[in-house]
Amino acid sequence: MNAPSRPRLKSITAAPTGLSAAQQAVDTTAVGVPEGAARKGVRTALRSDPQGRDGRYVIAALHITAPRGATPTATSKCLCGWDRSAVGHKRVLALIADHTTHRDTCPLRNPQERRTAA
Repeated sequence: MNAPSRPRLKSITAAPTGLSAAQQAVDTTAVGVPEGAARKGVRTALRSDPQGRDGRYVIAALHITAPRGATPTATSKCLCGWDRSAVGHKRVLALIADHTTHRDTCPLRNPQERRTAA
């Protein structure tokens, strides 16, 4: 008794011989597309920024975490490279003072040209 033969799952087609040009696309208009749809565009893309940004951005940030009954922590970072952190009440208070001092002396907030001209 022989089992029936299974059909091949993949068929290998012969490669075409000779050169032939690709078929050209037929110019037809799309059905159901309203005229002038591309000219209207998306209206929200042309509106001004809804958040009303005025060109300012964050240069320095002070992040303080003081959960009730736990040790407070703080981090002070600036785009100029200033990066400090503190753990504990006294050290966090000292970091807050240092951050305030850094804001007054930071080269990004106070460029040298203005300081020497004044």
